[in-house]
Amino acid sequence: MEHVTRIEVSGVDPYPILVGRALLGEVGKALGPAVQKVMIIHPEALAVSAEALREELLAQGYEAIVAGIPNSEDAKRVEVAAFCWGILGQSDFTRSDAVIGFGGGSTTDLAGFVAATWLRGVKLIQVPTTLLGMVDAAIGGKTGINTQEGKNLVGVFYAPSAVICDLDTLVTLPRNEILAGYGEVAKYGFIDDVRILELIEADVALATDPTSAQFREIIERSIAIKARVVGADFKESGLREILNYGHTLGHAIEHAERYKWRHGAAIAIGMVFVAELARLAGRLDDAAVDRHRSVFNLLGLPTTYQADKWPQLLATMQRDKKSRAGQLRFVVLDAIGKPTIMTAPPAETLFASFQEICE
Repeated sequence: MEHVTRIEVSGVDPYPILVGRALLGEVGKALGPAVQKVMIIHPEALAVSAEALREELLAQGYEAIVAGIPNSEDAKRVEVAAFCWGILGQSDFTRSDAVIGFGGGSTTDLAGFVAATWLRGVKLIQVPTTLLGMVDAAIGGKTGINTQEGKNLVGVFYAPSAVICDLDTLVTLPRNEILAGYGEVAKYGFIDDVRILELIEADVALATDPTSAQFREIIERSIAIKARVVGADFKESGLREILNYGHTLGHAIEHAERYKWRHGAAIAIGMVFVAELARLAGRLDDAAVDRHRSVFNLLGLPTTYQADKWPQLLATMQRDKKSRAGQLRFVVLDAIGKPTIMTAPPAETLFASFQEICE
């Protein structure tokens, strides 16, 4: 087997993240001998792959069942969680059994929520199959579902026992899926590791090719940042807030688009918005703001949005879970690699920043 990179997440409930190729055989090892029953939660689009994983686990002696859920954000509804709880109940799952999240970020968010709430917590293994899932959603223990009022407003923090990132699952993904995942990847470059941005700028084709050495380096660097931050601040009481760079407006855009947009596309616009906000506040220079646009242009991600949506976006942001006592909070940069928090920026500054990203 090719070299496997092991990245540790520290904290109260530490766990490993494995990165490599042909890793699905590692899932059974992560479950351990105490587990008897396993439910694999997967999107409908991955039914064949989920069945292959089930067969692998059956061969290892586990009782394995599959639960197919809707694709993408349609999975993150309380009705879908209830469907999964029903299967767990009918199959007599106990606290010694396990749930596997097998799919993209929406699937791992939902699977984590189901595992955390069934019997107040059963073992969870996350097997992300999208770039976004690998570098962000499956790591850190954030679980959640959406409501009519906004994204991820219902959820809990619940650490998995392991995260297994098999890069081979990305090879057949459509290119637009890879590029959308690069919204989160670029975020890590802007808030922490400029090497990620340099690799994208040097050769975007190689940087976004799942078979290249550059791609693997970028993914491992991104995962290492997420692991370090969430290990130091599991429940987002401080440092972890920096991971929300671009997300306040980005989540509002996703809500406005009824979750039909790719997450990476929405937060790309969100990052350009907060870069403009930091510039207007005298924190960030013009070159750094321009670099946001140039990186996202290379990746084919949007940097503008509809001007007439501002009232709706502002109302959604004010309900965002990152707000405190009705005050908006934004992660901004003092320089690339130097994130900080801006609290309650003036309404006119917010509006002026939005004007800079209007179509």
